[in-house]
Amino acid sequence: MLAIFRKEVNQFFSSPIAYIIMGVFLMAVGLLLWVFPDTNLLENGYADMGTFFNLTPYVMLFLVPAITMRSIADEVRAGTLEWLLTKPVSRWGVVGGKFLASWLLVVVTLVPTLLYYITLYQLGSPIGNIDSAGVFGSYIGLVLLAGVFVAIGLWASSLNDNQVVAFVLGVFFCFLLYVGLSALAGLTLFGGFSYYLSLFALDEQYRALGRGIIDTRNVVYLLSLIILFLLFTANRLKST
Repeated sequence: MLAIFRKEVNQFFSSPIAYIIMGVFLMAVGLLLWVFPDTNLLENGYADMGTFFNLTPYVMLFLVPAITMRSIADEVRAGTLEWLLTKPVSRWGVVGGKFLASWLLVVVTLVPTLLYYITLYQLGSPIGNIDSAGVFGSYIGLVLLAGVFVAIGLWASSLNDNQVVAFVLGVFFCFLLYVGLSALAGLTLFGGFSYYLSLFALDEQYRALGRGIIDTRNVVYLLSLIILFLLFTANRLKST
């Protein structure tokens, strides 16, 4: 798994694709938070990163599938997946290495956004007048949410050897779990079951971590989703 991880990381950072994706993400989030009037943090009148944590998952819906779309689809198309699986590495080694490399790239992309927290910390009146516990809880939620999106993206990449199709499927499934379940829970069609349906929605689990208290139930649920989709991907490789 370590060899696959190193290979993927080297491929990411030795090509301009990773830097383009990171640059686009930071530019998009930066424009939303500091330029566009409807979401400008400086016009809120108080030091709060709620806008950042509300908007970033929607940007990640497209960012993460763009990172993962080639991970397995490209290996299948090039015929190198079978070669990898004949080496002394298990299917879980291949999936785990690719997952950790993609997750690392997303986390590295998020690191510069800590400057937003530092800026708002200094702009607070008095200095430091910001809910730091809520901010770091939301960052933990964002990292775990990114892990779920990466696992979903890998699974989508294993379903087809076309990168564009893998990207579209990844965006669709991420959107379905993050937004779709909450939307379905809002329908009167499900009656009393709507409450339980909303509990499984990714956005509810993510927001819960942003309240400043890390509930192990939310963490376990997000980690369980990661493992579940990695299992789907490993099983898919078995039948490839």
